[in-house]
Amino acid sequence: MDHFAYQNQQAYCEDVALKEIAAAVGTPCFVYSAATLRQHVKRIQTAFSSYPTMPCYAVKANSNLSILREIFALGFGADIVSLGELERSLKAGVQADKIVYSGVGKRRDEIEAALRCGIYSFNVESYSELDAIAEVAVSLGRKARVSLRVNPNIDAKTNPKITTGLFSTKFGVIEAEALAMADRIRELPSLQLVGVGCHIGSQIVEVKPMAEAARRLAQFALGLQERGHRLEFIDMGGGLGIRYRNEDPPAPEAYAEALLQEIKPTGLRLLIEPGRVVVGNIGVLLCQVITTKKTPEKSFLIVDGAMNDLIRPSMYDSYHEIRTVDFEDTHTEIMDVVGPICETGDYFGKDRALPKGLKAGDLIYLRSAGAYGSSMASNYNSRPRAPEVLVDGKAFRVVRRRESLDDLWRLEL
Repeated sequence: MDHFAYQNQQAYCEDVALKEIAAAVGTPCFVYSAATLRQHVKRIQTAFSSYPTMPCYAVKANSNLSILREIFALGFGADIVSLGELERSLKAGVQADKIVYSGVGKRRDEIEAALRCGIYSFNVESYSELDAIAEVAVSLGRKARVSLRVNPNIDAKTNPKITTGLFSTKFGVIEAEALAMADRIRELPSLQLVGVGCHIGSQIVEVKPMAEAARRLAQFALGLQERGHRLEFIDMGGGLGIRYRNEDPPAPEAYAEALLQEIKPTGLRLLIEPGRVVVGNIGVLLCQVITTKKTPEKSFLIVDGAMNDLIRPSMYDSYHEIRTVDFEDTHTEIMDVVGPICETGDYFGKDRALPKGLKAGDLIYLRSAGAYGSSMASNYNSRPRAPEVLVDGKAFRVVRRRESLDDLWRLEL
């Protein structure tokens, strides 16, 4: 459930009309619902409440400081993949000992910054990274807490560009290598092995592969404990999908049941790294129609939003439901919804049934744009990035202003 609905023939976010936001802020812009965000966070916490679990929000999904503050204030930790995400999370109020640092390419300056602030753990993905963390820890006189990211070679049955649990991807290490790395850690006094983990992909809509990954990680963790390693946790990553079109993703309760059934026998703390499922359906991208156009083969609705604002349809062939702000007429025509960027791939939707008679100045919005929208935005075609607006009941505020043209070249002068 989210808090976007029609009232009096107009689209609203909570108790604020989208038309009011467009008039005040301009378009394109991202609009987020605080009530939906809080609801999603609390539902995940409740689903896992029967077992010691630390949810660490995947900051890459949406890294707006105001969104992060809401999430961290409710008790989540952070899953980060860069120095920027580390500093952003700390600025938003996360506790340093609730941060896990993932990613295959951690620089030494990033490792040093994370060690200095006292993060919970590094998810280690290679021998070279293990040695780098050990060396930096020695130079700082610190002991680094590390977890081994195992690649279980499980097909998450998701988009190939966002699957991460197969041997054909760059992520994690095979079990045999992880065992050898665990023994190597024993020889490095600046390291402490505290966990094992995996992450098999994003936008997963089936419980089975996640349960299988949990089963394998639990067995692997028990094997390490039998070899004398004192573990604290198993990190099952994130990846739970949302409904964009006709998907039927598992509810958080079913997701929790599948993981906990496998993890509980180990007695180890569970870490999860939800991202999309927390923020995906909290936001929409609000756009204004520029014009319409017809060719012998197609009808186009050209709007002021573009692939630089929301790249998912161009990059992943992803589907976002497109609606008009004024209540939709039942008389429709088939159109491609496109932006003004000079790329054929600049589209939001193809062959969509939209109300007849749409014209310049009309407003549309793309649903489920809260995850991997603003966080993946760019300035391609020298387009200022769109503002972000947070609605809370009857009030709304700009939580990221629209970039000005001067902002685009400020760093170049």
